[in-house]
Amino acid sequence: MANAFFKVPEPKNEPYLQYAPGSPERESLREKIADLKSQEIEVPLIIGGKEVRTGNMGDMVMPHNHGHKLGVYHKAGEKEVNMAIQAALEAHKMWAEMPWEHRVSVMLKAADLLTGPHRMTLNAATMLGQSKTPWQAEIEAAGELADFYRFNPHYYTELIKEQPYSPPGMWNRTEYRPLEGFVFAVTPFNFTAIAGNLPTAPALVGCVSLWKPASSSVYSNYFLMKIFEEAGFPPGVINFIPGSGGQVGNPAMASPELAGIHFTGSTEVFQNMWKTIANNLYKYKYYPRIVGETGGKDFIFAHASADVEALVVATIRGAFEYQGQKCSAASRMYIPKSIWPQFKERYVEEVSKIKHGDVEDFENFMGAIIDKSAFDTITSYIDYAKESKDAEFITGGNYDDSTGYFVEPTTIVTTDPKFKTMEEEIFGPVMSIYVYDDNKFDETLELCDSTSPYALTGAIFSQDRQVLRKMSDYLRNAAGNFYINDKPTAAIVNQQPFGGGRASGTNDKAGSAMNLLRWMSVRSIKETLVPAKDWTYPYMNAE
Repeated sequence: MANAFFKVPEPKNEPYLQYAPGSPERESLREKIADLKSQEIEVPLIIGGKEVRTGNMGDMVMPHNHGHKLGVYHKAGEKEVNMAIQAALEAHKMWAEMPWEHRVSVMLKAADLLTGPHRMTLNAATMLGQSKTPWQAEIEAAGELADFYRFNPHYYTELIKEQPYSPPGMWNRTEYRPLEGFVFAVTPFNFTAIAGNLPTAPALVGCVSLWKPASSSVYSNYFLMKIFEEAGFPPGVINFIPGSGGQVGNPAMASPELAGIHFTGSTEVFQNMWKTIANNLYKYKYYPRIVGETGGKDFIFAHASADVEALVVATIRGAFEYQGQKCSAASRMYIPKSIWPQFKERYVEEVSKIKHGDVEDFENFMGAIIDKSAFDTITSYIDYAKESKDAEFITGGNYDDSTGYFVEPTTIVTTDPKFKTMEEEIFGPVMSIYVYDDNKFDETLELCDSTSPYALTGAIFSQDRQVLRKMSDYLRNAAGNFYINDKPTAAIVNQQPFGGGRASGTNDKAGSAMNLLRWMSVRSIKETLVPAKDWTYPYMNAE
């Protein structure tokens, strides 16, 4: 056993490669894309370090060219979930007792593997399987995920340094134990970084995980799982079990050994999971920790003093990067009549320049919607708006799924602040705008705060400091991540820990010590150095 308290290397945010024409990274990425496209792979489950094939198959295709098959993957069922639970429990004792510095070393190695020899593979897989542009893949699949793997160990060591006061005669100590049982990590399609963080953050502190990736991102997530193995996570610590929500989730949540849920996905799914956990509570050995980041109906609110040029840029990037398929994407906007004509003219002009299509064409700003189901949902909102007298389209409104699931960057202007597309999460490239009277600024702030059940991200724009203060105070609970004169997307580990409240989740802030603490169970230890030898107290003595 080591007899020193080791200092973790000081973490720094991973620099982003730019992929400019003529750059070596641009050529390397193109080569890796071509290599991955030239082959079809078969993705097994990985349980206890062993590959498991069920024969119940799903296809992996490119959203921007759904006729191109990237491979197939095996789906888990109840049998395989129970196998994964058993494998995780068998690994738990060894992993929980592993000295913390060795768990940290595995995470740091994963970061260097990710940003070194596997960077182009993971970025290319994210582009092909999730239809991300080179920049969108780089900033999260490489940059954000590496930040998780370097900053989480730093936060962990800062947490375990915290120790209580000891008065004379005793030594008080605090021990930070991992949770017993297993953590069920359920990850979304839209961020490879989230998929890589949700099973590993609990693992860092000594927990074991069952990882159910989203069916539409199994491709990139499998490459992640191979990085975990190469980094040195022992068999059974993280078990890779893709499959349908019910086939995997129901047996996982039925297990008495469920210790926690680490979830990112839809509000409806999360609420159903919470309900299931509540109904099963009597059978659990522990009260499961429930950590979730769910939906958003994220806003941009502009004051008459806003910088219009900055507002145009923030709106385009906030609403349409990655086709609006970000929990943080801007999808509703409030803008005063006084600057509306100027904003509208510049905004429409700039949106008309946006190119969308195959992400292999690096001139494209947008790729495709993730799958047919999402495409149908998004276009149903567009069709609804087309039939409404309360809505006007100023950009987009067209869509086509003949080759890929493409939706134009669409902007709806409505006279109804409670219009359906102002209230409901769409999760696509659809921005809804409400133009308000300048003299109804306060009323519109109230509308912004109360229209949506969500509270994930939001942005305010003004050049007047007193106005910024007023907006910030009024909208204090409307967003867990709040932006002043910037777009409401692209939170960075160590800079803007991410998470929201209300219907947007438990706000446990991924990329911070707050999240890691959720996966630990604290033991307080009191050691009396010279124990008492007399059970009586002075007050008991006779006068």
